[in-house]
Amino acid sequence: MERESMEFDVVIVGAGPAGLAAACRIMQLAREQEREISVCVVEKGSEVGAHILSGAVFEPRALTELFPDWAGMDAPLTTAVTGDQFFFYTSGKNAIKLPHFLLPKPTHNDGNYIVSMGNVCRWLAEQAENLGVEVYPGFAAAEVLYHDDGRVKGIATGDMGVSASGEHKGNYTPGMELHAKYTLFAEGCRGHLGKQLISKFALDEGKDPQHYGLGIKEIWEIPAEQHQQGLVVHGMGWPLQESNASGGAFLYHADNNQVYVGLITDLNYSNPHLNPFQEFQRWKLHPETLKVLEGGSRISYGARAIAKGGLNSLPKMHFPGGLLIGCDAGTLNSVKIKGNHTAMKSGMLAAEEVVEALAQGDSAPAELSGYADRIEASWLYDELYSSRNFSGFMHKFGTLLGSAMVWIDQTIFRGKLPFTLNDTVPDYATLKPAADCRKPSYPKPDNKITFDRLSSVFLSNTNHEEDQPCHLTLIDPEVPLKQNLPRFDEPAQRYCPAGVYEVVEDAQGQRFQINAQNCVHCKTCDIKDPAQNIVWVTPEGFGGPNYPNM
Repeated sequence: MERESMEFDVVIVGAGPAGLAAACRIMQLAREQEREISVCVVEKGSEVGAHILSGAVFEPRALTELFPDWAGMDAPLTTAVTGDQFFFYTSGKNAIKLPHFLLPKPTHNDGNYIVSMGNVCRWLAEQAENLGVEVYPGFAAAEVLYHDDGRVKGIATGDMGVSASGEHKGNYTPGMELHAKYTLFAEGCRGHLGKQLISKFALDEGKDPQHYGLGIKEIWEIPAEQHQQGLVVHGMGWPLQESNASGGAFLYHADNNQVYVGLITDLNYSNPHLNPFQEFQRWKLHPETLKVLEGGSRISYGARAIAKGGLNSLPKMHFPGGLLIGCDAGTLNSVKIKGNHTAMKSGMLAAEEVVEALAQGDSAPAELSGYADRIEASWLYDELYSSRNFSGFMHKFGTLLGSAMVWIDQTIFRGKLPFTLNDTVPDYATLKPAADCRKPSYPKPDNKITFDRLSSVFLSNTNHEEDQPCHLTLIDPEVPLKQNLPRFDEPAQRYCPAGVYEVVEDAQGQRFQINAQNCVHCKTCDIKDPAQNIVWVTPEGFGGPNYPNM
């Protein structure tokens, strides 16, 4: 069966904050100019928001530019930040509460909101559809299409109804080709197609490698007397510091007696025995966390990688026929620990560039090189420039000294130190041999505060059609047991927050087992595998987590 095709002016891959902001802005500009522009957004989740996971304390700057009357339009920003706290966890029992004046100014959250970004994206999708955008959830963009001259032509969605052995089942349906004058890739961190485009067009040439963190998040419902709506709590130090790893914890008091709790583990850690999921469980047992969670109940779980390399790792974002926007490129401001407002701004700037190019008709440029100028002239660039040394400080100097350097950079020099600190070691290359590293001691789950991975994945509502090709592919199937196991005790067993990877021993000996049905699409395996042997590709549409309000 041949694939059918549809033609649009613009195709956007991913219904996250960047993609939806771009779609809305294109249609706003089209209305202002009384022009017809056709825009399509494809989203691999079963619905918009199903794959969105973020902390999230949301800075509304870009949203206010996009929809000045968002409050009157019932945008789901209802919990204003009422207080900021920051802890340095010195041990599993003690913590130092840092005074507000010691925190870098960009980390202050006055005027921000505690939100579910999944719900914000659902609202943005409604606005996009009201403006005339066609939004198609459940369609995974599986392939980049090219013109004969090398320009991006659009994307093809994945085939449905293919068995694990590659045969067509009775419900087989070929993917659809979506052709466009310009295609915007807004897949989020470590986008499958964005990764291919960066390689094909050498977009990261001369840049630091991208750096990442793994964010693990739970939503809890807690007793009313323990809830302080609008309070934002951040922390760092224990337990990650025990393994010379860096990262940070968060606890946000949302509405309805709910708190969002999570831990971000920087993926440049060196101890292959470290288990980010277990580190998160340990952190929940700290007295400062326990006093909030005790007596509560966990109602949701999820995990997602974040791109935190900042400006030094930001690739060229334009190429013939399209743009990378948002976290597909890596626009997160790592000092603020926020990327939703910057992703939206990148999408809005992309929209302005695209609309201007389309106005030129047949003489429209193949490459939207003016996008780089728009970025550099915007507050988005100012933010990324001022935070450009964050990852370098934290990775090179560790948590304590690195934090001091960040404070000096942000508070005294306002992010304008007269030098740029590069961090040229990719996260996958930082592991030390397992024999040289201490094994952390992780407590057994008590099923009240701490839990195991499989029961956690259950709360993510993750589901994949079992009889389909495995979307977690190995370049060389022998690497896990012959290379990673003897040297690093096969770290995939531990860095995956969903228990996807196992080394199993049976009568036939050892085998590397991939439980792809558990995958929450966090992309950590694609990032941290020391051999870069695991390649994440898109499963069938509708597959993956189904987060209700993450």
